[in-house]
Amino acid sequence: MENIFTTVVAISGITGFLALLLSIANRTIANYGDKKLIINKEKEYIVEGGDNLLSTLNEQDIFIPSACGGKGSCGYCKVKVIEGGGQFLATEKGYVTETERLEGIRLSCQLRVKEDIKIEIPEELFNVKQYEYTVTILEDLTDKIKRVRLELPETLEINYKPGQYIQILTPVYDGNEEVYRAYSITTPPSSKQAIELFIGYVPDGICTTYIHKHLKVNDKLNVVGPFGDFYYREGDKEMVLVAIGTGMAPIMSILRYMNENRIERKATLYFGARTRSDMFMTEELKKLEETMYDFTYINCLSRPTAQCEWKGEVGRVTDLIESYVDNGDNKEAYLCGNPPMIDSVIPILKEKGFADKDIYFDKFD
Repeated sequence: MENIFTTVVAISGITGFLALLLSIANRTIANYGDKKLIINKEKEYIVEGGDNLLSTLNEQDIFIPSACGGKGSCGYCKVKVIEGGGQFLATEKGYVTETERLEGIRLSCQLRVKEDIKIEIPEELFNVKQYEYTVTILEDLTDKIKRVRLELPETLEINYKPGQYIQILTPVYDGNEEVYRAYSITTPPSSKQAIELFIGYVPDGICTTYIHKHLKVNDKLNVVGPFGDFYYREGDKEMVLVAIGTGMAPIMSILRYMNENRIERKATLYFGARTRSDMFMTEELKKLEETMYDFTYINCLSRPTAQCEWKGEVGRVTDLIESYVDNGDNKEAYLCGNPPMIDSVIPILKEKGFADKDIYFDKFD
């Protein structure tokens, strides 16, 4: 018994000593004091040193895209560091190329503000804001995809380009931590007080589980945005639009924008699904074929069953591109879907003569 008591006392003493050291470290080593943050050579902020750059920027209401919530696992939160970023970290290597590293590109969630720092970010990020939306519609489009409509108070509005996305801050629930997740806006930019999203269910996904299993009409959702360089480009080139699953979302925003503004461009949407039950928005797309200047909707099923009673194209969306797209002359492409789809479509388009600069894509997992 005496030995047990002595052991407990010893362990308690060691634990207390380590806690003391940690407390001293937090007050001294980690206390970097106030630092100067200069953005784009002209905007200057005094910030508290020691935190990562992503969080430091958020505290100044400057929001950098970060699908993983700052865990260094998405690679979205890149900024250009001109001065004061410290050493390039091993945790950045998988997401920052050697060329980017030489240009000063860093992951803002990984580097800590330990000294005065100068950075460059796209000017449009100063348009990014945090909003509190009210959920007004939750509708099942398929057994895995929900249409979510979010509305702002009448005094507020959001400005975005057709094809851009927002990030939802998922609240704490069932022991999960807060996380940001990105979802493309489906509505046209004219809808400034209400946006809609297509959110697919991902098993064990923190945000999608919350949306599909816990969220209710009239609930509040914190949203940050808009983000993204995947958006409609003005011009007169023929448009090739390719999507699978919820990749339909930014494409719908683009098509609705074109329809509202009576844009006279030829456009074709190629959409792929597994079975008929995975198809959605078909009725609206057929109406767009009637109302738009020159729009065609072509779809296919990769795994049709007898219950599908499918008489249309069978195969993957890549098969549609092979069959229907003849060449890349005076055309541009907009692709949205998971990485395997994007990575399989791009080579086909290049073989048909599409230039890299005319292929826009949005990959998501």
